[in-house]
Amino acid sequence: MELLAGLLDIVLRLDVHLGALVHDYGAWVYAILFAVIFAETGLVVTPFLPGDSLLFVAGALAALGGMDVHVLVATLTAAAVLGNTTNYAIGRWLGRRFFDSGGSRWVKREHLDRTHAFYERYGGAAVVISRFLPIIRTYVPFVAGLAQMGSARFTAYNIGGAVLWVASLAYAGFFFGNLPWVRENLSLIIVGIVVLSLVPIAVAAWKARGAARP
Repeated sequence: MELLAGLLDIVLRLDVHLGALVHDYGAWVYAILFAVIFAETGLVVTPFLPGDSLLFVAGALAALGGMDVHVLVATLTAAAVLGNTTNYAIGRWLGRRFFDSGGSRWVKREHLDRTHAFYERYGGAAVVISRFLPIIRTYVPFVAGLAQMGSARFTAYNIGGAVLWVASLAYAGFFFGNLPWVRENLSLIIVGIVVLSLVPIAVAAWKARGAARP
């Protein structure tokens, strides 16, 4: 319970915590942010880490002179690309080890073949769109690897999605970060970003629940 409360405090007061990191660690804050984005996108067990709000707040702090926004965007884009690549590689390795040999008792081969076909047809869009969906963005590259989505195709959409995701949110924070209303209501904006990013997931879950009813 204490861990959950701590995570909630970090998310809701992200501007305060990130500002403290910039003050205490200086240029090392780039490495810290790199690690957070890499973990959120690259490790299946850490989908709870802040992503969208972190990018926006980091851009807003860059507008106040805490960081160079272009270095920030380049660093976090690299983290997002490498994170997804790692996640994809883990899924691909597991796919070869456990599914291609027919050794899994939990996932049938035909289900994997269907998923593979889906990613061959729609996988590129899924990789790009999932960047803007918290939690889901952590699992899409993993499943793409499990489904044996082509590595060259995945890499192209992975890079494109990372550039769109990081640049749009970080530069939005940078350009709007100097506005007095934004500075005074940054915590409220963070909550709004979190809520808005969860809306597509809630809508999809509601539709899926409706479709499952007789």
